Amino acid sequence: MAVIVPLLLAFLAILPGPPATVLVLAHGGLANYTVGETWYRGYDPNTPAEEQIGQPWMVQRTWDTIDPVFSVTDKHIACNIPGAPPSSYIPIQAGENITAVYWYWLHPVGPMTVWLAACGDKDCSEVDVNQAGWLKIWEAGLLEGPNLAEGVWYQKKFQNWDGEPGLWPVTIPVNLRPGLYMIRHEILSIHVENKPQFYPECAHLNVTGAGTDFPPDEYLMKFPGAYSADDPYIDINIYVPEDRDKYIIPGGPIWEG
Repeated sequence: MAVIVPLLLAFLAILPGPPATVLVLAHGGLANYTVGETWYRGYDPNTPAEEQIGQPWMVQRTWDTIDPVFSVTDKHIACNIPGAPPSSYIPIQAGENITAVYWYWLHPVGPMTVWLAACGDKDCSEVDVNQAGWLKIWEAGLLEGPNLAEGVWYQKKFQNWDGEPGLWPVTIPVNLRPGLYMIRHEILSIHVENKPQFYPECAHLNVTGAGTDFPPDEYLMKFPGAYSADDPYIDINIYVPEDRDKYIIPGGPIWEG
C-alpha cells in the first residue's frame, strides 16, 4: 500500500530536507500525485534510489534525471529514464480526478497530454511500456493570444510562482472498465526552435468502478511510435512566421470514455 498523507505540511515533513529543497529537487518532473485529499509520493531523482525502489509506498516509475528526452524514437519517451516499475498502485475510481503535482516548472510553451495503458491480466510491473497500447484521455495547448510565441499556453497557466505547486488535475473516464493501468503525463516544451523537449513520467493505477468501456484500437498508440520526427507541430519554430496562431497537439484524438 502506498504511503498516504492527508495534509501537505505533513507530507513535506516525511521528505528529506526542508521544503525549500523539495522545490529545487522536483524541477523538471512530476513529484507527487493526489486523489481527493490523499497524497502519493513520487520518485525523487535526488534521493538515493535504494531508499525508494522496492518500497511499498512507491507508485511512480523511476526517472533519474530532470533532463528531457529529445528524440521521438528514444525508448525512454514512454516513461522517462530508466522507467523501472514501482511496487504499488494509486487506488482510484473511474470518474475521479487524479492531480499531478509539480513543485517547480520553468517552461511556458507547448502542449501537455495524459495517457492511460491497460495492463490486462498482468501486474503492470510485467508490462513493456514500449509495447503497451496508450490512449490519450486529456490534452491542452494554446489557450489564447496573438500567436504561438506570445500566447498563453496551459503549460504556463498551470505554473505558480508564489511557492505553491503547479497542479494538473485530470479525470479518469467515468465509463472506463476497471483494472490495472499505467498513467503517463507528458509535457512537450517547444520554446527552443526545432528542438522539442519531452518530459514524460508514469505511475501505476488500480481503477475501480462499474464501467465496461475501452477504446477501439485506433485510439491506442505506442511510445515510441505515436509521434513522427517530421511532424510540423513537433519539429517547429514557434517564432516564424510571427503571426502563426494555430497549433495541433500531436498524438491523435482523445478518448473520453
